[in-house]
Amino acid sequence: MSVTDATHRRPVRRFAALAACVLLAAGCAKAGTAGTSAEAGGGGGDGSPVKVGLVYSKTGPLAAYGKQYLEGFKAGLAYATKGTGAVDGHPVEVTEQDDAGDPAKAVSAAKDLIGKNVHILAGSTASGVALQVGPIAAQNKVLFISGPAAADKVTGLNKYTFRSGRQSYQDTRAAASFIGDAKGKKVTVLAQDNAFGQANVAAVKDVLGGEGASVDAVLAPPSATDLTPFATQAKAAKPDLLYVAWAGDTASALWTSLNQQDVFAATKVVTGLDVAASYPLFGPAAEKIDFLNHYFAGAAGGTEAELAMTDAVTKAGSKPDLFTPDGFTAAQMVVHALEANKGSDADTDALVKALEGWSFDGVKGRLTVRAEDHALLQPMFQVKLTGTGADARPTAEKILSAEQVAPPVAKMAG
Repeated sequence: MSVTDATHRRPVRRFAALAACVLLAAGCAKAGTAGTSAEAGGGGGDGSPVKVGLVYSKTGPLAAYGKQYLEGFKAGLAYATKGTGAVDGHPVEVTEQDDAGDPAKAVSAAKDLIGKNVHILAGSTASGVALQVGPIAAQNKVLFISGPAAADKVTGLNKYTFRSGRQSYQDTRAAASFIGDAKGKKVTVLAQDNAFGQANVAAVKDVLGGEGASVDAVLAPPSATDLTPFATQAKAAKPDLLYVAWAGDTASALWTSLNQQDVFAATKVVTGLDVAASYPLFGPAAEKIDFLNHYFAGAAGGTEAELAMTDAVTKAGSKPDLFTPDGFTAAQMVVHALEANKGSDADTDALVKALEGWSFDGVKGRLTVRAEDHALLQPMFQVKLTGTGADARPTAEKILSAEQVAPPVAKMAG
């Protein structure tokens, strides 16, 4: 992943989501506002369904991440509802919308869903998407739970926006755990010039720069396919630590370029461990890289939620991967918010209140939704890859506690 996002986190070779009314914030029968049960999709005594919209990358450069998210959400919904798919007698109806990683498509899809009386949105594989959908949720007073999108600005974006995955700051704190005393060290961030990459640069400057490191960046256009010039620039910077943050289907080209330029022999390289299919890409250099990690199959050591997720996803013909927990966690959050309101989505503010400050047992262990800014506090992992090619296997060398990697409290923007 090279610190993937979803927008950030990069799969490999494909690894790495008008409105019914013109002005949804003011029209559409007050779509999504904290109104009566007649306006809402569910919550009366009639067992009416609750509608949930998933806007995610079904296609596009982060489709692999989107697939994992969706599989996790389905598993999490079954787990949280004890297999019923309903909350207090109200079936949870899920509608999927593909944004293909395009913020404009995501906004259009979100507006369309809100116009159809959907009061709960989830998804956002890409950071650029989450940062556009969040304001739409606030304007229309609907609950929005962002998924793998890692941009720090999603935290504290507004009172209606939450996240079910980790954020860039948590990646960076995990990376910082490898460097020891940062004072006087030089750190270079190699990333794409997009929301994910920029968020990582900002986070590294904030964390390691704040500890006395000198931080610069080499940013590549997201459309770039020849990455040799950027690998060369990173090596020429002569950093003590090269922090790689990448997402999308150019990951293979990136690691090839870094190998060809002998960057691994020139500096210490820290990056995020991406999806399992990316492991062979590192080749002989794999064991020389220090990986920070959000999740890999088995990382949590067999929590109840992890075992349930693994069982469900395996029975569906797939395998848990990097962002499967993000979907699972999102479903847990949706169900908890509804349970606290007897299966009703009529009062969005009540859904928000139910999530703020909530601590629960998730796939990775104990998770907490911080009330002040909706950051999701969670453990992270230091990981090593052993073996090469198809035999490469991850091992959790150390679990970093939620407190160790917790981001600073962000001021709630809206």
